[in-house]
Amino acid sequence: MESEGAAELTQDSKNMALLLWVGAIFFGFIPPLILFLVKKDDAYVYDQSKEALNWSITAMIGYFAGAILAVILIGFFVMAAVGICHLIFCILGAVATSEGKPFRVPFALRLIK
Repeated sequence: MESEGAAELTQDSKNMALLLWVGAIFFGFIPPLILFLVKKDDAYVYDQSKEALNWSITAMIGYFAGAILAVILIGFFVMAAVGICHLIFCILGAVATSEGKPFRVPFALRLIK
């Protein structure tokens, strides 16, 4: 038996959440920020945009730290690791949201609550 929250989830909500995770791969925090500000009426899209935005901000902090550490050459490895994590977590988010499941990135800083 489905829960009441799952019954309200439309295909449009799943598609929007899928697009925001895919958009986060290519455009960083911009697609999650736009949907976070625009889709406050859709609880699922709002929740996933908040999660993608938190992860994008965390990834940007990682890239920034890597850029600073590039002076001592370890930063290039940090930026590569953050890039790989960003790609993997965005793909996992896209797969989970295409099935209508909520997705949480394990290492994301929860700056936006």
